[in-house]
Amino acid sequence: MTRDRGLREPAPLPPGARVALLSPSGPLNGPHELERALSTVESFGWVPVPGAHALARSGYFAGDDAARAADLVRAIEDDDIHGIWCLRGGYGAARLLPVLDDVLRQTPPDLPPKPLIGFSDITALHALWQQHGWVSFHGPVARGQLSAFSREAFRTIVAQGREASWVAESASVLSPGRATGRLAGGNLALVASLVGTPWACRFDGALVVLEDVGEATYRLDRMLTQLLLSGALDGCVGLVLGHFTDCPDTTADGTRSIEAVVQEVADRLEVPALLGVPIGHIEEQWTLPFGAMATLDAEARTLHVHRHDRPFTGSPTPSAR
Repeated sequence: MTRDRGLREPAPLPPGARVALLSPSGPLNGPHELERALSTVESFGWVPVPGAHALARSGYFAGDDAARAADLVRAIEDDDIHGIWCLRGGYGAARLLPVLDDVLRQTPPDLPPKPLIGFSDITALHALWQQHGWVSFHGPVARGQLSAFSREAFRTIVAQGREASWVAESASVLSPGRATGRLAGGNLALVASLVGTPWACRFDGALVVLEDVGEATYRLDRMLTQLLLSGALDGCVGLVLGHFTDCPDTTADGTRSIEAVVQEVADRLEVPALLGVPIGHIEEQWTLPFGAMATLDAEARTLHVHRHDRPFTGSPTPSAR
């Protein structure tokens, strides 16, 4: 059950903030990726603090479960760490949920949440953060190279804590309409894998954000069908579908497009829906505060991200090209 402690947003990360660089899932490809992450953190005026096992490797994990969990627990409990930026995705974060859940349950109810940043396999940690009423950030992993587009969106949401009005100019309208709800979801494979666990994503009243990579269309179909049949999507108010990168339509048995698959889901749910917003395994992506409120206007292809007590005073930030 979600703890009754209300939605709590992290404070913006100011210059001088100490940001832990952690590998809760797969391993880095070498020290050069950590060096790039260090430079990226410093470019925002923050102080990078690599986890003890940031460069570890154990099979397809960045160290064993105990080591990866220890780095996260240390960052959560250390008052001198102000944010947590995951170095990469891969696989393995879900294996840490029982340990991390116990740690978060012991945090004082009035403790401000620390920003958690990442995407893909980090979806499992986003789900945990929301279980505890904490907003987290679905955004680039630290090892990647940030384009100007991604950097501007990231700075707006994480460093400045501002509201944002974004336009996904090239997105496809699956179903028109306007809806306001909290942002939730992430990587489709991870969202589907959490169904039936204590950390399953809760989508009642939510704008559901989904993306994936390297999955054949029939597998995407199967995962979306699982979400529908399980009732996981019941009560959602809109679909914010990103990119499904390197997901082939054709199998030996025939062809079906991802557009056809998600159109079917949008029609069944009868909610506003966009496909192809700048989210996922792509170079240019928005950073979204999961757990925070947003308004989707599908026909206008806009997403307005709301922030508590932080009025939006600037001009609209990145539009998808």
